[in-house]
Amino acid sequence: MGGWIESEENLNQDGDAWVTGNARVTGNARVYGNARVYGDAWVTGDAWVTGNARVYGDAWVTGDAWVTGNARVTGNARVTGDAWVTGNARVTGNARVYGNARVYGDAWVTGDAWVTGNARVYGDARVTGNARVESNKHVFWATSVGSEGGTLTAYTIKTGEIEVTRGCFRGTIGEFEEAVSNRHDSNRYAEEYLVLIKFIKLRFREVTVTIVDDTTDNEG
Repeated sequence: MGGWIESEENLNQDGDAWVTGNARVTGNARVYGNARVYGDAWVTGDAWVTGNARVYGDAWVTGDAWVTGNARVTGNARVTGDAWVTGNARVTGNARVYGNARVYGDAWVTGDAWVTGNARVYGDARVTGNARVESNKHVFWATSVGSEGGTLTAYTIKTGEIEVTRGCFRGTIGEFEEAVSNRHDSNRYAEEYLVLIKFIKLRFREVTVTIVDDTTDNEG
């Protein structure tokens, strides 16, 4: 029970979609399918939430954004502009996905991370912390690496540095190289990681971060 919609057009009257709690759906926004919008979430503008998607917490979905499939947008996250979040993707924390960005598959965008422009984050990628991903050049991931066969993700952060996540590790590319040396010495996994580190450094060599931190909290 609860929830607030501006008009009947905001909520599919024939499906299983729900708007509950203190959630609001306004403007030309649509909540369809088996979607749920709840908590203190807002869906506004021309945004769509459909499929089995969930938008909750203090999250906002605005502009022409779409959240669909089994996607989850939660916390204080914002999905806006022409951005899409779909599949089993998760956008959480203070993360921002905007512009023409796409987050899909089993990807996660968390923390204070921003994904914008024409960037695509998908597969098992994990983008977090102070990430600033403006294009496909700003992110890289490799799956089935290391002794646990996990996913390594590298991305630029707001300082312009390269950060790496792998399992419980998160740090700069230099810190990751040191951690590999300390843990794996010179075994085969160290060799694999060192090849990836070299590739990452080459791939990001001419990539710069131009995003400005005060330009995207304009949710309206």
